[in-house]
Amino acid sequence: MHVFISILHILICLLLIFIVLIQSGKGADMGAAFGGSSQTLFGSAGPATFLGKMTSVIATVFMITSLWLAYFAVHKPQSVIDTVVSPPAVEQTVPAGETGGAAPAAPATPPAEAGGPKANQ
Repeated sequence: MHVFISILHILICLLLIFIVLIQSGKGADMGAAFGGSSQTLFGSAGPATFLGKMTSVIATVFMITSLWLAYFAVHKPQSVIDTVVSPPAVEQTVPAGETGGAAPAAPATPPAEAGGPKANQ
């Protein structure tokens, strides 16, 4: 789910950038370039265009995915693998008196001291 929302977030981000860039500015009319203003029925702002409405919708979805990703970046859900507890290790015990056929290890001999007699020179 996290990967799906991340991919959706990136696609919405690119779409939002594209929609904002293809819109025309407020002063894009030729009459506005020479100081005149066009007389419109809805005033100087005019009606909300389709691209303007679409920008609002895409920006809202972008904000929701941003909040979702920020929330789950802090509150990471645990994986099923992390919650599985491995069974405790079972120790094999050898009954007293049985060595399993192996001879006991011989004690190690200490190394010759530096000041002691030397063998075959």
